[in-house]
Amino acid sequence: MSAYVVFIRDETLNGNEMAIYAEKAGEARGDHPITPLAFYGELETLEGPEAEGVVVLEFPDINAAKGWYYSPAYQEAKTHRLKGAKYRVLLVQGVA
Repeated sequence: MSAYVVFIRDETLNGNEMAIYAEKAGEARGDHPITPLAFYGELETLEGPEAEGVVVLEFPDINAAKGWYYSPAYQEAKTHRLKGAKYRVLLVQGVA
């Protein structure tokens, strides 16, 4: 069953750290089965707090999503994301 990792960027703190994150996160993709469904496209908040940007990544299943997220390469990239911006990150299982 498909799984989705949703990144919600609430506030950018350091653009330089985010640039490093972008490079390292791209490299962390490796051969993980990731399908980007939304990537910082036009955004309209219908309810709740405003967000600066949203990314939605699809994976074949929860284990594949966790395999990517907890990989050493992504964890290295994550250190820069945490310095660069405030995010919420969710993992949700799909229905089919």
